[in-house]
Order: sequence, then C-alpha cells, then structure tokens
Amino acid sequence: MVRILLALDDELPQARAQTNAIRDIVDTAESAEVYILHVFSDNPEGASVQQVEAVREAQERLESAGVHVNLLEASGSSSDEILRFAEEYDVDQICVGGRKRSPAGKALFGSVTQDVILGTHRPVLVCGSTPGET
Repeated sequence: MVRILLALDDELPQARAQTNAIRDIVDTAESAEVYILHVFSDNPEGASVQQVEAVREAQERLESAGVHVNLLEASGSSSDEILRFAEEYDVDQICVGGRKRSPAGKALFGSVTQDVILGTHRPVLVCGSTPGET
C-alpha cells in the first residue's frame, strides 16, 4: 500500500492538479491511502477541514477513484505541520502545490514548498496548476 500526504490550500485549480497527479500514481499501486491535510494559518471562526471546498472536491475525486482518504487539519506553520504529519503517518510521499513565479523566481520554490523539500528525506511531488484544470 502506498501512503501519500496531500497538502492542500484553498485554491481549486491547484487541488485539481494535485489530485490528478495522485490519481496517476495510485493507478499503478495495488492500493492507496491518501491523507489530505489543510493547515489553517488563521482560523478565528473555528472552521473545519470539511468546510474547505478544495479539500471536499479532492476527497470526492480520490474516493471515486477507489482511494481510501483521511482528512487532517492543523493550525500554524504550514511547512512544520506538513513535515509533522508526514512523520506521524509514515507516508511514502508528500504532495504539495507549486506557485506560478516570475521568470527570475522560477529558480526558487515557494517558501513552504522549499521548507518541505529541505526538511524531509521523503519524496516530495510538487504540482503546478493551469487555469481550468479538471
């Protein structure tokens, strides 16, 4: 069984790109379990992970592909929480979203992505998105 930590923010096109990439991976796996993590940076209303549209859609898309999904939530530093959950659930891979960058900025990842890549020995899949991603 392959276990993947899917770290999502609020962006639907990004979540779709990440979900598509994970579905490609799990198509070749015997079985798969995906932990969808959303880290709230500021959550004064006490929202839950189930209220994040990108999370709900990713869960539906993965479950329709036969993937077992667990929802996780945290508050605080995104990179710290991603790394903590990756260790806690002993995942085989971490999937994070990439950000569109200027030509000069393309040489650098976003700070969360860079912190995750540098903070783990696990493989990290970085997915970009395109407008209208399905």
